[in-house]
Amino acid sequence: MAVTKVLNQKQIYMIGSLRNEKIPHIAKKIRGLGFKAFDDWFSPGPEADEFWRKYEKVRGSTYKEALTNWAGRHVFEFDKHHIDKSDIGVLISPAGKSGHLELGYMIGQSKPCFIYFEKEPERWDVMYQFCFLNGGDICFSEEELFEALKKYKNNGYI
Repeated sequence: MAVTKVLNQKQIYMIGSLRNEKIPHIAKKIRGLGFKAFDDWFSPGPEADEFWRKYEKVRGSTYKEALTNWAGRHVFEFDKHHIDKSDIGVLISPAGKSGHLELGYMIGQSKPCFIYFEKEPERWDVMYQFCFLNGGDICFSEEELFEALKKYKNNGYI
């Protein structure tokens, strides 16, 4: 019975920064709403990108070369596989360039995406409206995010 429930659950790809300690906590709460939440990319820790860069610099790699070396390719393919497999994206701010690229990629695939800001950002950007195109939303509290996901789920979109 539990297997059937898991098979019918929609998967949310959690998007955010390796430095944002809230990611696994929010993902756990989202699982409690009846979704699968993929946040395994968070496990290498907050300095994973810096260690990768230092390693590649010791090898003498340029940034472009590092992107095509095994470590860079494997991490990229790991993330892309799970993004492609996911039904919904949730970006937890703050998020950097990678997070916004992942968000844009998912929106470009017509997947609903939601953004959670802890507070209204100082710098506004009109392009966050892309989230509205596929039924997503922009939220300013965890409760608002969870309600938006439940509403999306309950309206039969997923």
